[in-house]
Amino acid sequence: MRRIALGILTFFSLFLTITIAQSAERWAELPAFPPMPAPKASGMADVNDIKMYYAEYGEGDPILFIHGGLGNADVWGHQVADFARDHLVIVADSRGHGRSTRSQQPFGYDLMTSDYAALLDYLKIGKVTLVGWSDGGIIGIDMAMKHPEKLTRVIAQAANVTTDGVKSDVMSNRTFNDYINVAGEYYRKLSPTPNEYDAFVTQISEMWATQPAWTTADLRKITVPVTLAIGDHDEAVKLDHTELMAKEIPGAKLIILKDASHFAMLQDPEGYDTMIRDAMAGR
Repeated sequence: MRRIALGILTFFSLFLTITIAQSAERWAELPAFPPMPAPKASGMADVNDIKMYYAEYGEGDPILFIHGGLGNADVWGHQVADFARDHLVIVADSRGHGRSTRSQQPFGYDLMTSDYAALLDYLKIGKVTLVGWSDGGIIGIDMAMKHPEKLTRVIAQAANVTTDGVKSDVMSNRTFNDYINVAGEYYRKLSPTPNEYDAFVTQISEMWATQPAWTTADLRKITVPVTLAIGDHDEAVKLDHTELMAKEIPGAKLIILKDASHFAMLQDPEGYDTMIRDAMAGR
């Protein structure tokens, strides 16, 4: 009986240790959005057929950070605090997201890319390093194809170029659903249409179901330096899809973010910022 009791104790001790270790894995958690520093300038830009929220920080070579779908610029708090020390940092809320308005036009990546191109014109900013996460990364790749004259380089994390690059079980993932709920809380707090989050999600989901749909030939025309990053535990985007993108975009570099998921900028801000600085230095 003593051996059985010891065996049971050992089993439950091991189970508890494994459970605690799993719960402590940073890639399985969604950290809170960090507080944003005070901007040196912010406002609502008249862009295409919307009013687009933007904010600027710091001085130096410009970096434009573009958030992912359903989110807003405030996801970049860690990165803004770091890069505003030696760069001009621009963040914005994509159309219909955060504080920005939307129109009757259906959501589409080409449309949102044209918004960001127009925002840079509005701010009288020439070329930027574009750092995009998820939908923001897709916008970065789109801009590399449509407006390469506005880019020094693109750093795209967790982007896809066809719909089959998205994992089929993403919507059942706990961390991703936590993000959808957090994004909803921000939407209700920031949006000029705070009661329309469900309709907004439906509209964005319609875009996700059909876009992007770029071909190998499209990707091979890109001339801007591109770095592709993906977390080794990304819940949404397939690693082999990102690897294929890296093969098809001329000169693209692939970075695997260790112990991180779709939300790497929140889970490992120091490593994420180092990845960006290395890419900017051509490493």
